[in-house]
Amino acid sequence: MKYDCIIIGGGIAGLQASIQLGRYKRSVLLIDAEDGRSSLCRKYSNILGFPNGVSGQELRKAGRQHAENLGVSIRKDRVKDVHKNGREFTVYTVGGGMFSGRNLLLATGLKDHIPSIPGIKPCLGLSVYVCPDCDGYEVMNQRTAVIGSGNVGASMAISLLYWSQDIIFINHELEVISPEWTQRLAAENIEVKTAKVKELHEKEGSLNHIEMKDGESFQVKKAFLAFGGNQVRTELAVKLGAEISENQHLIVDPRTKMTSVPNLWASGDVAAHSELVTAAMGEGSLAAIWIHKELLK
Repeated sequence: MKYDCIIIGGGIAGLQASIQLGRYKRSVLLIDAEDGRSSLCRKYSNILGFPNGVSGQELRKAGRQHAENLGVSIRKDRVKDVHKNGREFTVYTVGGGMFSGRNLLLATGLKDHIPSIPGIKPCLGLSVYVCPDCDGYEVMNQRTAVIGSGNVGASMAISLLYWSQDIIFINHELEVISPEWTQRLAAENIEVKTAKVKELHEKEGSLNHIEMKDGESFQVKKAFLAFGGNQVRTELAVKLGAEISENQHLIVDPRTKMTSVPNLWASGDVAAHSELVTAAMGEGSLAAIWIHKELLK
């Protein structure tokens, strides 16, 4: 079977695109390895219609059911290779699948650089965050730790002063902080601890305190991660010849979401560095609309 569109990535952008294409009665295959950012986040609190928040798993489950009800085929697998021959894309998966499509939409997102510190993952989205635009509000007037690395962590600590004046920066990776950032941290009275974190102590996702490897402990209820080095998953697109920006995200037409390769599209964090679920939804819908218009030709 040759699909009208193959979507790689079943996070928020990919699922929203599949729903829109399903409503056009297009034949769609969505391939998802189920290891994206939305599979980790325990709570999104900035989405219209969810005043009490919603988890990434809940959104994904509802999105998959919605898409499947519209005839979208969803396959749990990982794509290992892609080829383009004229107008047609061929996708090969780790599970042995080979699929053809007239259009290919990449919603592969990015992989966060999160160190394997015990206690982090149960807290993600509940008391430990990565995006101040999304979750700065959650730490308002609370003692908050920034667990990060060098200048990246220092920058996050400074930015969080908008929400709280009680910030401690834990330079977990022991990276050198530049004199400029050191001066700014001191000017804002931000405590800096250059040492390794041993564990985040939590209960049902609520952070209680941070234990350091040197035995010291910090009582905090909220924390942000700021390590830098996130991996943008553009490998498949680059192999097909797509252009990327200096920050490694895919360059797309701002209106249609098509990359520099005809009929290769991208939406979500792999293309736009907004890291907002709501933005990913919109970009997924826009890509789907223009894929449909392209198919009408």
